[in-house]
Amino acid sequence: MRRLIDIVVATIVLCTLSPVFVLLSLVVMLDSPGNPFYGGWRAGKDGRRFRMWKFRTMVKNADQIGSSITTRRDPRITRFGAFLRKSKLDELPQFFNLLVGDLTIVGPRPEDPGITEQYTAAQREIFKVKPGITGPTQLKYTVIEAEIIPDGAEAQQYYIDHILNQKLRLDLDYLSKRTMFSDLQVVMQTVLLMARALTPSQN
Repeated sequence: MRRLIDIVVATIVLCTLSPVFVLLSLVVMLDSPGNPFYGGWRAGKDGRRFRMWKFRTMVKNADQIGSSITTRRDPRITRFGAFLRKSKLDELPQFFNLLVGDLTIVGPRPEDPGITEQYTAAQREIFKVKPGITGPTQLKYTVIEAEIIPDGAEAQQYYIDHILNQKLRLDLDYLSKRTMFSDLQVVMQTVLLMARALTPSQN
């Protein structure tokens, strides 16, 4: 049932928002030359590696000139990329991953394989389920993560030492109590988060 829902939702979103995909792709390329999409390697269910697609929010080849962790004042982020990140519109291409089965709608946030190699045996329990487009850690940390990670070369180590374990505990706790109703709550919270991000500030 969960897989069927994933396919139906992905098909509807991709067909309905295809003009938005075209528009955002054009703006990304005008803002910064290069492919409008970025596929970063992630570890999914059973540790299988896959490319998780996003609209590119950084300069071309950004992964070769800095950390895999992004900070608030990361100079690699483009002007339009900052908007895409704030609004979460950069995540829309992940519906392609949803369609082919790399992701499910609600689940743990997939991490870079270089980071998952450092998981303990207990943390590797997260690989028993498919990662998600959204989930409790995405809702809690998406907004604040870049704010609390220091700029500089130590960003990735700070993430591993101070944030990663908290995110994994939150995900594993959620999965131990997960229901279809709790998944629906997460989806609704995600929609509200995106709506707030797209609403112009009154300040």
